Amino acid sequence: MGIEGIGARVARKEDKRFLTGKGRYTDDMVVPGMKYAFFIRSPHAHAKLISIDANAALEMPGVIAVLDGKQLQADGIGNLICGWMIHSKDGSPMNMGPWRPLAVDTVRYVGDAVAVVIADTLGEARDAAEAVAIEYETLDAVTEAVDALKPGAPQVHDNAPGNLIFDWALGNPEAEVDVAISAAAHVTEIEIHNNRLSPNPMEPRAALGIYDSAEDHYTCYTTSQNPHVARLVMSAFYNVAPENKLRVIAPDVGGGFGSKIYIYPEEIVCLWASKKTGVPVKWTADRTEAFMTDAHGRDHISKVKMAFDADHRITALKVDTIANLGAYMSLFSSAVPTYLYATLLSGQYAIPAINANVRTVYTNTVPVDAYRGAGRPEATYLLERTMETAARELGLSPAELRRINFIRSFPYQTPVIMNYDAGDYEASLNAAMEAADWTGFAARRTEAEGRGKKRGIGMSCYIEACGIAPSAAVGSLGAGVGLWESAEVRVNAVGTIEVMTGSHSHGQGHETTFAQLVADRLGVSIDSVNIVHGDTDKVQMGMGTYGSRSGAVGMSAIVKALDKVEAKAKKIAAHLMEADESDIVIEGGELKVAGTDKSLPWFQVALAAYTAHNLPAGMEPGLKEGAFYDPANFTFPAGCYICEVEIDPETGTTKIVQFVAADDFGNIINPMIVEGQVHGGIAQGVGQALLEGVHYDKDTGQLLTASFMDYAMPRADDLPSFKLSHQNTPCPSNPLGIKGCGEAGAIGSPPALMNAITDAIGHNDLTMPATPQKVWKALNALH
Repeated sequence: MGIEGIGARVARKEDKRFLTGKGRYTDDMVVPGMKYAFFIRSPHAHAKLISIDANAALEMPGVIAVLDGKQLQADGIGNLICGWMIHSKDGSPMNMGPWRPLAVDTVRYVGDAVAVVIADTLGEARDAAEAVAIEYETLDAVTEAVDALKPGAPQVHDNAPGNLIFDWALGNPEAEVDVAISAAAHVTEIEIHNNRLSPNPMEPRAALGIYDSAEDHYTCYTTSQNPHVARLVMSAFYNVAPENKLRVIAPDVGGGFGSKIYIYPEEIVCLWASKKTGVPVKWTADRTEAFMTDAHGRDHISKVKMAFDADHRITALKVDTIANLGAYMSLFSSAVPTYLYATLLSGQYAIPAINANVRTVYTNTVPVDAYRGAGRPEATYLLERTMETAARELGLSPAELRRINFIRSFPYQTPVIMNYDAGDYEASLNAAMEAADWTGFAARRTEAEGRGKKRGIGMSCYIEACGIAPSAAVGSLGAGVGLWESAEVRVNAVGTIEVMTGSHSHGQGHETTFAQLVADRLGVSIDSVNIVHGDTDKVQMGMGTYGSRSGAVGMSAIVKALDKVEAKAKKIAAHLMEADESDIVIEGGELKVAGTDKSLPWFQVALAAYTAHNLPAGMEPGLKEGAFYDPANFTFPAGCYICEVEIDPETGTTKIVQFVAADDFGNIINPMIVEGQVHGGIAQGVGQALLEGVHYDKDTGQLLTASFMDYAMPRADDLPSFKLSHQNTPCPSNPLGIKGCGEAGAIGSPPALMNAITDAIGHNDLTMPATPQKVWKALNALH
């Protein structure tokens, strides 16, 4: 391990510009002649759009245009789509309702865009928007998934009777699982609610559309996690522009958490409006717009039955889930409650029979899609809350029940598609229990009781599937795109290196970790390595960043390109030093002949590749190689989290007194960055468990949590110092042995925290978020 190479705790290169205010975000972009967009949004959750009168607005100062959905439709701009096809149990395709970038006849949630004002300044656009007269005919609305399935519920889309999008199943036949449950020695039953969340990245979404009439060319600056997919979808499906005439640039992006994977109406409209008006058009969301329009996450209600034999081994699991997808199907929304959720319901346990049934429904709410973890947190929360409840019912230690049921032999084929390739779940459990002083908890609980506090401890053993690949597998399951990754390694004539990656960094530290990989491999300084991403004109087609795939998939593509660069560099060095190619090694920035004092500095070999005065016969000049990497399997990070809490029974306030995370991420490139990812994930998980929750008025469909005054986010004093450790079983299915770390904290923490709180209060009648009011009510329900 070098000072800067793989395994080194290198400070992030990119942080200098971020911490000094020199980052370049979409809202920082200014181009000549740029105007501003302000979207007029529906104030109703469900209504017919009767008329739009923009005459008064068009007379106001600075106004360039007021554009609506009929104009957009007339210009041939298509509807937004869901890119993952799911079929119901009866073989029928999912019912995808039309989602127009600007509504034409019906609005379906508060915030649905109906028109856009383009003006010289944002203030002028906002003022003019108030002068646009829009007539609506309000309709009844439905916001809760269970209510949407009831007979007589308001119909969100005509082509989805009863608001059902699909009714899907995975695993063993239901009848087979029912037989196993009926024969069980014990059955734990529980209803699980996974609360709806708003993603809230630090940087709100933004878009800048630029149409160049001289070149008939479009440029879109946008806050995207995958600019190439944005270009593909906007050209192939939305008819915004031909792909070869559209450049998409995602510069510095201030967080995403999944919410910036998708193509939203605003990017489409800004590009279209730029051509329509002849001026560049910029839009940046304010925070209330973000609450109203960024794709929400989670929102599941599930009924669970877990069966055990007399030896406390799980014999069957049956899950029935209703998932709320909001008013429209977002780009990957159908995959989240199906192939990213039900496929992980075996968890870390050997469960011979699993049946999962998932019904997805439309409601008059913001569309729901992937949010940090995307299906994996929902599966883990369901499974780990059920396991903890079962342990209490059976009178066993929660650790012992888990040990009895751990998978111990690999590879392991689950009943729900996944084939786990490697793991040691007991090692993480043991490490977490030791760090948490599990055996000393009883004494700590007694001490807390003496102070009038209630103390509880809970654990969670999670597993996730990362990388979201291979392409052939996801294609067979309905994905509209392949999920490989690309890379190009360019060695310049003076030996500096540029890496073009299809992955996109929006907080993950790619400019550091990717450079560490190159530095370790070629023996150069990370300062001589530049990572280029986020620009479709500079980087070959790539699939972006989500699903903790940047290391396992993105860096593996770089490894393949480096293999080719190294092979060519060794050929050149061997030729120049009149040595055998097999004797050439790369060490300390030099290419050496092993066992001799012959060597050439890296830059001299690079220069020789470009001067081309003395290359091996038949070799092309230059030192630049590209590669695509499509993994053979998902990766499977896993771990054990233990949370200890103390509750004040007078106020219901929960204090986290200890949080332990023992993770197995396989091989690690930069431990400091990995720890930061885990810290952030746990913070978001704590937010979900204790504080966060999107709420709608059930009668009107109005969003009640549209600001940080109403939507509580975790703060520093809500969190303890985390105790982290790492157990390593390298992933056998990629060249670096990496598993992925970006989502683990958000997956494992909510059930650990809720298990601790329910342990403290003595019963299970509590749902997330466990606010002080809810905890106080739960405590007092005992008396």
